[in-house]
Amino acid sequence: MSSNSISPELPRHIAIIMDGNGRWAKKRLLNRVKGHEEGTESVRVIVRTCREIGIEVLTLYAFSTENWRRPKYEVKSLMAILKRFLISELNEMLANKIRFNAIGQIERMPGDVQAVIRDTMAATSHNKGMVLNLALSYGSRDEIVLAVQKAAADVQNGLLAPDDLTPDLFSEYLYTKGMPDPDLLIRTSGEMRISNFLLWQIAYSEIYITDILWPDFRKEALLEAVRHYRKRERRFGMTTEQKEESCT
Repeated sequence: MSSNSISPELPRHIAIIMDGNGRWAKKRLLNRVKGHEEGTESVRVIVRTCREIGIEVLTLYAFSTENWRRPKYEVKSLMAILKRFLISELNEMLANKIRFNAIGQIERMPGDVQAVIRDTMAATSHNKGMVLNLALSYGSRDEIVLAVQKAAADVQNGLLAPDDLTPDLFSEYLYTKGMPDPDLLIRTSGEMRISNFLLWQIAYSEIYITDILWPDFRKEALLEAVRHYRKRERRFGMTTEQKEESCT
């Protein structure tokens, strides 16, 4: 995907750990599911805002492999919310040329949810405006192990020599194959942890933590995170002087 229309000061890829739905509901004496439902409105706003400002890729951590341990009623509700969201947002994705993609162990999702995921991916596959990744039943350690297994199989089948495996080539075995790594990682609700999210891909990401709970994280909050990002100096291990010389 071309980045010619994107300012070099903007992140190409934003990844977000959407946290705080349950606490948002608890503060209001509501059921946790109400927090998840309100959180979908933040998803709509953030997707729309990223498309408006010219972000190439947006990856949202929607459901982790660990989330399967939650109470059955909550998991069932989350699956229903996801299904409704994808169905309701398809027309907007098509109108805004957003390509939907799902990363994670999609085969673990209920059959009807898998069908909607596949249908949405197929319907938007031709879109060139922005990639929206939903991380569903996702765990980064599992993703890395799967990538190692795929690379090992290629070595065993004579398609790859062990010495040919570089970090760039290894990235091609990940779910995010062909996409730029996240420039900016945002976590809402103030928690200071990565939660098994894109561990390989965020090696050089700028990290932004906000106390705002996800259902309250809307357009201005995202723009504030981007403003902070634009003030950061990304040196990738170089000194400031070396970075300046490499840009001239």
